[in-house]
Amino acid sequence: MPPKPAASSSKRKATPSSDGEVGPTRTTSKKVKATKGASSSANVEVRDGFAANGQPTNKVLPVHIEFPEKIAGSIRIASWNVSGLAACQKKGFKFYVEAEDPDVLILTETKMNDEPDLSVLTERYPYRHWSIATKKGYAGTAVLSKYEPLSITKTLPGHPSKDAVNGRILTLEFEKFYLVGTYVTNAGQGLKTLKEKEEWNEHFEEYIRDLDEKKPVVWAGDLNVAPTEKDLTNAKRNWNKTPGYTESETKAFARILNPSTTEEASDADKSANRFIDVWRHLHPDDQHYTYFGYRFNCRSKGIGWRLDMFVLSERLLNSVKMCEIRSEIYGASDHCPVVMEIGGLV
Repeated sequence: MPPKPAASSSKRKATPSSDGEVGPTRTTSKKVKATKGASSSANVEVRDGFAANGQPTNKVLPVHIEFPEKIAGSIRIASWNVSGLAACQKKGFKFYVEAEDPDVLILTETKMNDEPDLSVLTERYPYRHWSIATKKGYAGTAVLSKYEPLSITKTLPGHPSKDAVNGRILTLEFEKFYLVGTYVTNAGQGLKTLKEKEEWNEHFEEYIRDLDEKKPVVWAGDLNVAPTEKDLTNAKRNWNKTPGYTESETKAFARILNPSTTEEASDADKSANRFIDVWRHLHPDDQHYTYFGYRFNCRSKGIGWRLDMFVLSERLLNSVKMCEIRSEIYGASDHCPVVMEIGGLV
C-alpha cells in the first residue's frame, strides 16, 4: 500500500464521485511542463520537484492533468499497470483516462474477479475485453478499444498451464495489425518462479513470431523485465538476484527483439523479423522508469524500473509519432502509464 502523505497546507483533498472515484480539489502546487516533445508532455501540477534523472517525484496524481491533442492521422494507445483497479479508481483513475482519452487502453494487474461496470470505461469504449485470473484478486489484463477487433484471443498457444495464462494476455486482431496486451509473469521473490517465467518466455516468443508472420504486431503492457542496465536503478546490485533483471530474462527479451544477436542463433534466427522497444529506441540515453515501489521512499529518490513498454514489429517503426512515459501520473498506482501514437493502422 502507498504511504500516507504528511499533512500540509498543500495536501491534495478529495471528494467522492458517482463511480466511487476520488475527486481532487485545488492545491497550492505549481504547474510545470515536465517531459520533452510537443506531444509527449503533460501540463500538470507537481508538488515535490524532480529526481536526479529528471522525472517528477509527486506521490499523488496531479490536480490538473492535460495532454496535447493527438497527432492527426494517428491512434493513441496507452498502457497502465493499475496495481488493482478497485484501489486505483479511488485514487483518481478516471481523471487520467479522461485526460488521456486513448483510442485503445491496456490495463494490467487489474486484480478483478469480474468485469467492472465503470462509466469512464463503458461510455468511452464500446469494445471491452477482460482476462480474469484463475486465482481471485490476482493478475488480470484488459484491453478497451474504440475500434472493433476482428477476433479476440485470451490464450498463449502451446503453454501447458491454463492457470499460468489466465489474466496474463489478450490478443486483439484488427485489419492491419495484432495488438497483444500482457501482464507477464514475475520471476518471484528469490527467483522462485524463474522456471515458470522461462516457460512463458519460450512460448510467447514462438507466439509473437507466428503472429508477425501474418501481420505486424503491437505488444504492450507490463513486461516484467528491465531490458538493460539503463532500465533500473542499482543495476549491478540487482543483477541475477532480483526478478526482472536476470540473465535469463534479459536474454529472452533481447532474443525477441533480434534473435540474430544471440550466441546460439540459427540460420532461421538470422533471417527472423525484428521487434523494436519503441521508447528505448526514441530515448536511447534516458534513464526513466515506469515503476517506483511504495516502500523505502523510492519515488522521492527516483529509484525505479522501466517495466512497462511498447514493442512492435520493426516494419511499423516509421509510423510511430511518439512514445512517452507519463511520468507525472503516479500515486493512483505504483506504475506510470506509457503512451504511443502511431499512424496508418486504422
